[in-house]
Amino acid sequence: YTPLPRLGLIILDEEHDLSYKQQEGFRYHARDVALYRGHLQNCPVILGSATPSIDSYYLVETGKLTSLQLNQRAGHALLPKMHLIDLKIVKKQHGISQPLIEQIKHTLARKEQVLIFLNRRGYAPVLVCESCGWQANCPHCDAHFTLHTQPYSYLHCHHCGTVHRLPDHCPECQQKSLKTLGAGTAKVEEHLQELFPDYDVIRVDRDSTSRVGSWQKIYDRIHQNKPTILLGTQMLAKGHHFPHVTLVAILDIDAGLLSVDIRAPERTAQLIVQVAGRAGRGEHKGHVYLQTLRPDHPLLTTLIEKDYRAVAKQTLAERKVALLPPYRYAVLIRAESKDRDYTLQFLNEAAEHLRQIAGEIVDIWGPIPAPMERKAGRYRAHMVILSADRARL
Repeated sequence: YTPLPRLGLIILDEEHDLSYKQQEGFRYHARDVALYRGHLQNCPVILGSATPSIDSYYLVETGKLTSLQLNQRAGHALLPKMHLIDLKIVKKQHGISQPLIEQIKHTLARKEQVLIFLNRRGYAPVLVCESCGWQANCPHCDAHFTLHTQPYSYLHCHHCGTVHRLPDHCPECQQKSLKTLGAGTAKVEEHLQELFPDYDVIRVDRDSTSRVGSWQKIYDRIHQNKPTILLGTQMLAKGHHFPHVTLVAILDIDAGLLSVDIRAPERTAQLIVQVAGRAGRGEHKGHVYLQTLRPDHPLLTTLIEKDYRAVAKQTLAERKVALLPPYRYAVLIRAESKDRDYTLQFLNEAAEHLRQIAGEIVDIWGPIPAPMERKAGRYRAHMVILSADRARL
């Protein structure tokens, strides 16, 4: 939207990134705005990404975009080799399996660096009572509290921001039998420090980088060329150059494989490739280990045996059969209120009205409760309207 009198080129780097889509207030997608502005001002637009969005692949397929491919990594570095760790066969402790621990040992012994990815900040995602089964749930959301231990111990809802003190006993049965389930970055950091006390463990997430200047200090520590373990969330996945990282581990990839979101497979494949791309960017070849309960999942086998392009091609074929975007246009209508019944009633009435107006021009799915129905004390439901004709939609 910035006025530029002599605009000659628009470059959108990492065009697949979700941050380009504004989902609150004035809604738009920066990629679409860039393409439209390039059209208006007759200037070329470059969409750059190692994992282009399925929408962009479709535009290439239909001849609206031209594909330019870089078939070699910068500096002619080799692509990392991917390995699967089947969690049905080997168990994990605090998020890390024994085979992965052995690989970390070998990498550090070679004076190389390790990057461990876990997109779950905090200490533990669930706090339960072993005696009665009570769980620490947010009173305003259909979600568990996350336990944080720094700078002090407290319970925090990552959806609405509610903070509660950490109880020292169960509020239901009064027993002192509270236990954490699962592991966040803080808990994995603690475990890694116990396993590898002679090496630096650097955690990179929103909590560890909240202070001004903290990220620059962390960045400087990483580039000291010492054997180091980097542990973090998506902050580590985006475009950083860590030349001494030769081992990358993704601790929990299954959430993306089981999501109800139709774009979840695409985003999961993008995330794997982007995180894997941090390995082997220097002189030594990289290795990537994925911990999963579903090593035979089609997305994982296609990604490992072929590449991201094959995943994109397969995804487009599946969406074409199901007549899902980009082969049809879709609108999501969401309603929310403090009254659950009123939310669904409103959308049911809206759906009936739309059917009377549009007839067979559109398909209406729903309404149904949102995957997380209650958030910040408000009940949410949605419906999807699909049509092959965008103007009519």
